[in-house]
Amino acid sequence: MVKPTGELTLRTLAMPADANAAGDIFGGWVMAQMDLACGIRAAERAHGRVVTAAVNEMSFAMPVKIGDTLCIYTDIVKVGRTSMTLLVEAWAQRYLTPQMDKVTNALFVMVALDADNKPTPLPAE
Repeated sequence: MVKPTGELTLRTLAMPADANAAGDIFGGWVMAQMDLACGIRAAERAHGRVVTAAVNEMSFAMPVKIGDTLCIYTDIVKVGRTSMTLLVEAWAQRYLTPQMDKVTNALFVMVALDADNKPTPLPAE
């Protein structure tokens, strides 16, 4: 059985307002939740403000449905001078079941910023 990679960083419920007429959750909403999770995890590592610099290709293996709990897992896979790369996986816990399905994944590049909005070195771990 395949399990999520990284730390559970965000859980949220897929609601009707986030869906199309067929009851499938918009991919943009899923991506936004992934970006929020990256911001949380990267800011914790940077001890400060971070911004999204890039997102690699994303494809959706299966839909998220109304009522599913979207679970976002993050894993910091690379740390540079001012940026870090995170592997982000989105999993759907199906409504009222323990079943977990991997929906999508992507690499996000986050950059640490100082008070003047300039890239700043990441602290040593």
